[in-house]
Amino acid sequence: MKRMGLIFRAKANKALDRAEDPRETLDYSYQKQLELLQKVRRGVADVATSRKRLELQLTELQKKSATYEDQGRKALALGREDLAREALSRRAALQQQVADLETQHTQLQGEEEKLTLASQRLQAKVDAFRTKKETIKATYTAAQAQTQIGEAFSGISEEMGDVGMAIQRAEDKTEQLRARAGALDELLASGALDDPSGLAKDDIQAELDRLSGGSDVELELQRMKAELAGGSSQQAIEGGKGGQNSQAQPQDTPRLDKQ
Repeated sequence: MKRMGLIFRAKANKALDRAEDPRETLDYSYQKQLELLQKVRRGVADVATSRKRLELQLTELQKKSATYEDQGRKALALGREDLAREALSRRAALQQQVADLETQHTQLQGEEEKLTLASQRLQAKVDAFRTKKETIKATYTAAQAQTQIGEAFSGISEEMGDVGMAIQRAEDKTEQLRARAGALDELLASGALDDPSGLAKDDIQAELDRLSGGSDVELELQRMKAELAGGSSQQAIEGGKGGQNSQAQPQDTPRLDKQ
C-alpha cells in the first residue's frame, strides 16, 4: 500500500508539473498578495474608525466634565454645598472614564501606526513582486518561444515531427521515381526494351541517322558548288562573245563611209 501510494503521488506530481504554468502560478500569488494587502488596509481603516469614535467620546466627556465643574461652582456660590459635592463627584467619575478612554485611544493610535507601516511595507513588497512577476513571465515566454522555434527547426518537436517525416518520404519517393525514369531511358536507348510507339531509337540507329543526315548535307553542298561553278563558266563565255562583237563594229564603220 505504501508503494502504491508513492507511485500514485509520483504520477500525480508529474501530471501536475506538466499541467502547471509558472505564469498562472505567479498571477495567482500576486492576486493573493493583493487580497492580503486589501485586508491590511481594511484593518487600518477599522482601527482609525475606532480611534475617531474614542476621540468623539472623549470630547463629549470633557464637555460634561466642564459642565459639572461649572455647576459645582454655581451651587457653592449659592450656598448649596451638597449640590456642589454631587456635581464634583459626577465630574470625578467622568474624569475616570476620560482617563480610560485616553488609554484606549493611545493604544489604538499605536495599533493604527503599526498597521499603517505594515501596509506601506506590504505595498512595497507587492509592487516589487509584481515587477519581478512580469519579468519572470516575459523571460519564460521568450524562453518557451525560443525552445519551440529550436525544436521546430531541428525537427524534434511533436508538431514538426510528422511534417519532417512526410517531407522525408516525399523526397525518397521523388528520388526513387527519378532513378526509375533514368533507368528506363537507358534501357530504351540501349534497345533492351522495345518502345511500342516507335519513337524511341537505340544508339546504332541514332548513329546511322546522324551519318545519313551528314551525307545528305554533303551532297547538297557539292550540288550547290557545281551550280556555282557552272554559272561562272557561262558568264565567262558570254563575256568573251561580247568582246569580239565590240571589236568588229569599228571596222565596218569606215566601209560605210567609203561607200
